[in-house]
Amino acid sequence: MILFREFSLLRNAVLVFLATLAVALAAVFASSWQLKRAHVEEAAALLERDGARLRLAHAETEKEEIRQYQPQFVELRRRGMVGPERRLDWVEAIRQIQEQRRLLPLTYEIEVQQPYRLETALPTGDYALLGSRMALHMDLLHELDLLNFLADLRLTGTFAVQDCVIRRTAGAAPVAGVLAPALNADCTLNWLTLTPVAAPAGSMRGAP
Repeated sequence: MILFREFSLLRNAVLVFLATLAVALAAVFASSWQLKRAHVEEAAALLERDGARLRLAHAETEKEEIRQYQPQFVELRRRGMVGPERRLDWVEAIRQIQEQRRLLPLTYEIEVQQPYRLETALPTGDYALLGSRMALHMDLLHELDLLNFLADLRLTGTFAVQDCVIRRTAGAAPVAGVLAPALNADCTLNWLTLTPVAAPAGSMRGAP
């Protein structure tokens, strides 16, 4: 009977101990979970803060670029370089220059518009730099015919001269009062356009 009473007392103590241990373990587990959660939330907050700083820095950079390049952009828009390509304007300008300068016959071919890559990187933002290659053949009385033609043509748009070859002709005699060319030139020009959308364009030939 005495052993049974001692066992009962011991059993109660063991149960109390086990209950206390379970509560302690649960408290430790809860504290550990809360600590991990706090670390995760802290890391997320740091990432969000860093992201906000990057967005702010990017916005400031864009504002600085806009302020720096706005005058050039306005000038390019005024010259017709920004927006869809203006092939009809180019064609009309060629015809008018030929008539006003009283140039000899010339021919040209404008190819389909393609992405144009400069030797030096140019920040264009949301705009794509496109080029329309034009092969030009001119009969010349002298070199100034070509130089004046290109100078006048630059008033219509922006282009880069890729190459230009001038040759002397055989010196044929004039026919029906038309002056015979002393030279002929074959040039390749690239009409440049900044546009957010690359509009498809077909090949165009002409002899104004």
